[in-house]
Amino acid sequence: MPSSSGICEHIDNLSTVLDSVADGVFTVDSEMRITFFNRAAEEITGYTKAEAIGQPCHKIFNSSVCRSDCPVKEALANNRAVTNREFDIINKDRQKVPISISASVLRNSRGEAIGGVETFRDLSQIVSLKKEIENKYSYFGLISRSPNMQRLFDVLPDISASDATVLVHGESGTGKELITRAIHQLSPRKAGPLVIINCGALPEPLLEAEIFGAKRGAYTGAIENRPGRLEMAQGGTLFLDEIGDLPLALQVKLLRVLENREFQPLGARQPQKADVRFVTATHRNIEKMVEEGSFRRDLYFRINVVSLSIPPLRERQEDIPLLIDITLDRLNQSYGKKIRGLSPAVMQMLLHHDYPGNVRELLNLIEQMVILCRSGEIGLEHLPQGFHAHSQSRQAAVHPRQNISKTALMEVLERHAGNRSTTAKELGVDRTTLWRWMKRFNITS
Repeated sequence: MPSSSGICEHIDNLSTVLDSVADGVFTVDSEMRITFFNRAAEEITGYTKAEAIGQPCHKIFNSSVCRSDCPVKEALANNRAVTNREFDIINKDRQKVPISISASVLRNSRGEAIGGVETFRDLSQIVSLKKEIENKYSYFGLISRSPNMQRLFDVLPDISASDATVLVHGESGTGKELITRAIHQLSPRKAGPLVIINCGALPEPLLEAEIFGAKRGAYTGAIENRPGRLEMAQGGTLFLDEIGDLPLALQVKLLRVLENREFQPLGARQPQKADVRFVTATHRNIEKMVEEGSFRRDLYFRINVVSLSIPPLRERQEDIPLLIDITLDRLNQSYGKKIRGLSPAVMQMLLHHDYPGNVRELLNLIEQMVILCRSGEIGLEHLPQGFHAHSQSRQAAVHPRQNISKTALMEVLERHAGNRSTTAKELGVDRTTLWRWMKRFNITS
């Protein structure tokens, strides 16, 4: 039987070891009073060991989850460890500190539960870095680290400073409206209104009244003067979304507005001045429509003074992990979830999906998975069945891993700090395939 001095020496050595680790460590008894508090715990919480020991842990950790979702109580109740639970605590200086905490049952030599042990890590630097990355790649609600998108962001202030008409090309869901909002906010007209109308959302008679307005009695049912979007946008910006759906008859009327800077509401006797900056957008090939005769050539030249093209999401794979991280953080707060991330298999599928609905499709997909997920990680079971079917059929036609870009590969390598095993696992390939890709792109580390 070891001597009492030997036991004390062993305890002292254990305390020394625990004081040397970077993570906070503390233990509680069956009444949730702190019985041990290491040096890192002191640094993170601001409380000394003397101040903490003997106190109920909720007084030291001062978090909303202490009473409703305590990790130690959960570990004791379920008789299993709780890992990587993220939440905020309030330290002694009344500052919020984000931490990641794991808890397990503390047992005596006979295996009886006598309390709990928690380890926790200060996430302040990680949270700060994530915010820095988000700010670096965020531009008026648009989020991208793609070189093509960064070049687009770079020219927007110059385009916005002018009053030139802009035509924005892009597939559905790429962010054409967000680009327009950025142009408006960066322009001298930012104090004026930004008025939006979708040219494909209304039949021609209603669309004409919606754009140009109508005087009382102009048509059956017009019982009062109705201002159009042109009048509502005076002094600001008018965004004509899906301009390719504008009927030919209205194309003529819009051309006159662009040429003469005046418009005439239905039933009006006199034209009105149009002090409006025009931005138009479409997902259609306007040049082809001009050749086919379904879009006026002269109007095309008028709206195409400045042309901007937004690349689809499938051409900027490097944005997918960034969009996932930012959206996951936002949805965790909105839905009160604590989802840490996506499984490697899910991430691999999302990286290689072709996204016909672009960013809008990805964001909706993440939201659906967050709603369905009850654990800390989104798995394959949370993906919609239709997504599985589409992914499998696409992989059968063209193996997506053959099309990975250098930028996307660098993004995954950076996320795993260059660890090739975990990088290959996330991408769903073996290390040999990963090595071949790195060799092809001349990536050495």
